[in-house]
Amino acid sequence: MSDKVIAWLRTVLPGLWSALVTYLVVHFALPDGVGLVLNTFWEAVAYPAVLAAVYPVLRWLETRVPQWLARLLVGSATRPVYSTSQAYRPATQRVD
Repeated sequence: MSDKVIAWLRTVLPGLWSALVTYLVVHFALPDGVGLVLNTFWEAVAYPAVLAAVYPVLRWLETRVPQWLARLLVGSATRPVYSTSQAYRPATQRVD
């Protein structure tokens, strides 16, 4: 798998896990009145808050679980490798 695909998976999959956790909390774990209020702010408030909590937990778990579970949680058991030639350089510093 290319580093771009690995990076994409490791970005998208934690976001999907966060969306699932947010959905479950809003629809099943909260009282009805609170769930309705949070439902309107789901995209603006609840989802980013859950993502901010879930992402570090997934990254912490990644090194402590079997590789098959790490793949399920973050998309890939390996991290992408970026060479210095691929690193971002502002347009004024590029040497072509």
